[in-house]
Formats: sequence, C-alpha cells, structure tokens
Amino acid sequence: MKSPIPRYLVSFDPKRIPHHFVDVLVIGGGIAGLRATMAIDPRLSTLVVTKDRWSESNSAYAQGGIAGVLAPEDRFEDHITDTMIAGADLCDREVVEMVIREAPDHIRQLIQWGTVFDQESDGELLLGREGGHSHHRIVHALGDATGKEIMRAMIQRARDELGAQMWQDTFTIDLLTHEGQCRGALVWHQNHGRTFVWAKQTILCTGGVGQIFRETTNPVVATGDGHAIAYRAGAELRDMEFMQFHPTVLYIAGSSRTLITEAVRGEGAILVDANGERFMPSYDERAELAPRDVVSQAIVDRMNKTHHPCAYLDLTGLDPAHVRSRFPGITKSCAEFGIDVTQDRIPVRPGAHYMIGGLTVDHQGGTTLPGLWAAGEVTSTGLHGANRLASNSLLEGLVYGAHAGAAASAAALDVPDNFQAIPLSNPESEPSGEPLDLVDIRNSLKSLMWRAAGVLRDGDQLRTAGKTIDGWCQYALSRQFTDPAGWELQNMLLVSRVMIQFALERKESRGVHLRGDFPENGGEDWQRHLSVIRGATP
Repeated sequence: MKSPIPRYLVSFDPKRIPHHFVDVLVIGGGIAGLRATMAIDPRLSTLVVTKDRWSESNSAYAQGGIAGVLAPEDRFEDHITDTMIAGADLCDREVVEMVIREAPDHIRQLIQWGTVFDQESDGELLLGREGGHSHHRIVHALGDATGKEIMRAMIQRARDELGAQMWQDTFTIDLLTHEGQCRGALVWHQNHGRTFVWAKQTILCTGGVGQIFRETTNPVVATGDGHAIAYRAGAELRDMEFMQFHPTVLYIAGSSRTLITEAVRGEGAILVDANGERFMPSYDERAELAPRDVVSQAIVDRMNKTHHPCAYLDLTGLDPAHVRSRFPGITKSCAEFGIDVTQDRIPVRPGAHYMIGGLTVDHQGGTTLPGLWAAGEVTSTGLHGANRLASNSLLEGLVYGAHAGAAASAAALDVPDNFQAIPLSNPESEPSGEPLDLVDIRNSLKSLMWRAAGVLRDGDQLRTAGKTIDGWCQYALSRQFTDPAGWELQNMLLVSRVMIQFALERKESRGVHLRGDFPENGGEDWQRHLSVIRGATP
C-alpha cells in the first residue's frame, strides 16, 4: 500500500482521557465473544465491549445451524472429509479434526444453557442437511433463525450467571500496544467519549467485513474493524483473498439483502434460470447441494449467459405446509414483497457473506501479537481453507471462543496485579482541508469492491481498483475523525486494500477465489497460505 497507515486513528493524551483497568477485555459480543467470556476464570475481572446492541452481531443474523456428528449413521471422519473437500486443499487437518470432534459436546452444552433447537415429533433433534454435507447433521432453531435463538440463550446466561461488565454501543478505535504486546484498547462511547481500557489480556471477536461489498447479507456493523485494528497493531493477517459469497440472497429492488438459507435447498428446493431451466446438475453432480463456492459461481455464470440480473429459487415442488413451518422467517420476508414462496419463484443472486481470512491464530486462539487472542470470523484458523462448509462457522466460534477464553484467562492469572497506565500518546495531525462526504466514499467503495473483488475477479480490474482505493486512502487515512462514521470508513478502506493485494497475489482459482484470467486451480504450487504484517506485502 503506497499511502501511509497511521498507527492510531486518533490523537490522545493519557492525562486527559479516563482509564479503566480489567484483567481480560473481550471485544465483540457475538457467539465467539460470549463463549470466550463464559470460559474466563470467575476470579478475574472481565469487560465485554460491543460496537452496537447484542442483537446486531453476524451471529444473531445466522439462519443456518451448527454442524455436528449426532446421528448414529454419521461419523466424525465423514464430517472431516466434507470439510476438507469444501476447503479445496487449504484446510489444516489438525484444526479440522479438533473442531469437528468437539462439536457434539458444544451443541449439548448450548442445550444445557437453554437453547431450544428444533425437534422431531419424538423429541429427538431435527437434523438438516446443507450443501457439501454427506449426512443430515445440522441442528437449527426456530426453523431459520438459529443464531437468534443461540444468542438469546447465551446473553441470558451471561447476564444472569456471569460477573462480567458489559459495555454496549461502544466503538473500539484501536488496540493499545507497548513493547511489542497488546495492552488493551482505546474505546469510544457517544455519552462518555474516549476511554483507555488497560487489560492483561485481550480477546478479539469482532466478526466479519461484509459491508465493504455492495451486495451483502451482513448487518451494518460488519465493517472489518477487528481486522483493521489488529493490522495496525502489528498482528499477522492471513487468507484475506478468501471472501465467501452466499449463493442465494433475496434480490428485490428496495429490499435488504436477506439471506435465503441453504437449508431450503437441503429440503429439496431447486435453482432455475430466467428461462425456467434447472442448471445446477450441469455444473456439479451434487447439484443444489454442492458447496457454496460452486453454487455461487454457477449462478453468476448462468446470469451472464442469460443476461439476467438473478437466478430463481424454486420451492413450488415442496409441501406448502412444511415450507411455512420449516422456514417461517423466509416465508414472512418474501411475503412482504408479494412473493408466496409456496407458489412463486424467489429471485436470488450471490452476496458477500463470510470472511474466511483474518488474524492468524493457533489452536488456542493466540495471535502473533502477544497479549492478543481472537476467535470467530475475525480469524483465520485453518478450518475453512479456501471455502467454508455450511454451518461450520457458528461451530468454529463456539470452539475457538472457548479455547481463547480459557487460554487468555490462564495467561492473565500469571500477570501480577500491579495495574498501571502506560505512558502512550499520539499527537494531533495537521488540520484537514475540505470535509469529506463519507457516505459517498463508502458507497463508492462498496460498489467498486463488488465489481472488482466479487464472485468473479480479474487482474486488470483488481489493479485498477487497488489504485482507486489507494487514492482514497491517501486523503482519508491521514485524517483524524471524531466519530465512528469516519473510523469505520478508514477500517473499510484498509481491509479492502489488503483484500485486493491478496486477490492479486493468488494467481489461480481456488475455492471462493475465482480469477477469470487464471481460471484453473494452481495445484501444489499454490497450496499455501498468503499472510501479511503491517509494513510488508503478502
């Protein structure tokens, strides 16, 4: 990146800002953050900071379920194999085995904490099947609102049984570092301004980056803040070229880009093009149950061939009563736009859904920056490889949240209780010139990233986009804004530029990364991970 990256986004003088001291700081209140909090030793003081309300995490929006080997006819080896195949030879097998073998216990633990999963008439868990899975092994809740139900149960337990402090509507501006270690974070609240939060250990669980794309299933808070603050602090980022696009996102002018869960295809729905022709069997023998990268790329190809802006999801061959009871949320969302899912085809197209790349972490969630741990979508664990298998993300958040919470807790217990503020400061920059239209830059960035770094990528487009974004960075990153609108834009620009760099560097097509100018898988030559630390190139 040609434009300089500031270490901190704002100026600060420790003599003029309040200080708060805590043993463990958890940044992010989704499933990974809450699970990490639950694993922290109760003898330690814990603070959980969330950017918005609890309900606005990616976890709460998850329609899909949690995959786990629960059926007698299923095997760990099968779930492992399915995950490895979807990951296109980039998964870390040790990580895959660890996560999948822990899955059943985590699902049972959620039930003990009050999560109500959907059941068969005999009281057994109702197990669904989604793309890339060889067995029915996915638990859902409320039909198509699994994340919402899990978050309800976890938030209730966190509030009722844990002693953690919780600060909602609090923006994390930057991580604080001193002598090569993470020492906490600088946060901001509308009513209280900036606060130094000094922590013995910090756990980052900030979620994804979907808002850098025009078409996305992610809530507005998913602006890549965790990726950006960790990068500025000196942590390693890995696999940043791998952004998963969900194949079936509701495409209606004026509507939010509502995800149509993969479980719909698991129940028998088919995809047809503008001419009403079913097309998935001609792309993959698994048809509609192929992994997400295959289905997304097939839809885009069919859209190009038919010169039509979308494809269609057809549920009309399914039992109407079953559809309405199994997918109440989708039924309601579509009905608001005059679509009866039992009689009408649903217009869909891919949308940015899940960030596979992120902070490089070990099996315990430890990052390359001492004192900083991470879990969930902000990480690159090696579980997903080049493409995430459906319903493995909530599972990963649970497993790594538990590991990171326990490991950070153990590390904090080894640190003496001599809390003291570290004399960090950051001077004010030169006064800015003309005020920037942040909304215009943000919308322009989202459109540019969708065109250049969406489902189908091309070297020339990526290079042009990189130059454009670098131009925006030159006059936007040097400014010191005073509220989240500016900080979010700076984070989005930084994450977008890094993603472009990685996408240019990987000169092949693998998993979710499809290069029109390098359409073939590069084999063993590219069977490796790209990574970067601030000041270096991938």
